[in-house]
Amino acid sequence: MKREGLILILSAPSGAGKTSLCRELFKSFPDMKESVSYTTRLPRAGEIEGEAYHFVSHEVFEKMVEEDAFAEWALVHGNMYGTALHTLEEARKNGIDIVLDIDCQGALKLKEQFEGGIYVFIMPPSMTELRRRLENRSSDAQEVIERRIVRAADEMREARWYDYIIINDDFEVASRELSAIVIAYRRKTFRMMEKVGKLFDM
Repeated sequence: MKREGLILILSAPSGAGKTSLCRELFKSFPDMKESVSYTTRLPRAGEIEGEAYHFVSHEVFEKMVEEDAFAEWALVHGNMYGTALHTLEEARKNGIDIVLDIDCQGALKLKEQFEGGIYVFIMPPSMTELRRRLENRSSDAQEVIERRIVRAADEMREARWYDYIIINDDFEVASRELSAIVIAYRRKTFRMMEKVGKLFDM
C-alpha cells in the first residue's frame, strides 16, 4: 500500500514566529511542500503565480466555492483565501507531505470538512513578548499592532482543539519540537508498512 502524504496544518497569531519555523522546517525536510492557496488579492512585489498563491478573480473564486472545490476558505481583510480540495487529495494520494499555513478560521473549517491532518498551534511565550516582537518589526502602525494583539487573544483561545501546541520561547527548541511531530507521524505504522514490506518481504 502506497504511503499517504502528511497534511500538516500550522496556525499562530501574528508575531508568534510561525513563518520562521516553517522556513526551518523546510530546511530540515526538503521533500515537504508548501500548499499553495487560492486568493482574490492582487500579487505583491516579487510574488509569483503558483508559488506564493494562485491569484484569481472574485468571479473565479466564487465559482469554485459554488462547485465545492475548496476544503476550506475564508474572507480575510476583504480578500478571499482558500485551499483547493484537489491539492490535499493529490498530495495524500501521491505520498507528498505538505504544510498549510492558515488561520484558525480556515483550520477549523478544514477540520470539519477534511478527514485527517495534523493540527499544530504556535504560541508566543507571553502577550508581553508578542507585543515586543510586533513593535520591533517597525512595519505596522500602533493601531494595527493593537488590533493584532486583540486578535491574538481570540486566536489563542482556539488552540484547545489543535493536536499539538508549541510555545515559541526558544526558537531552536520550538523548531526541534515541530520537527519531532513530523518525524513521529512519519514513523506511524500505517505509513511505514510499505517500506517494511519491501525490506522483509511481508
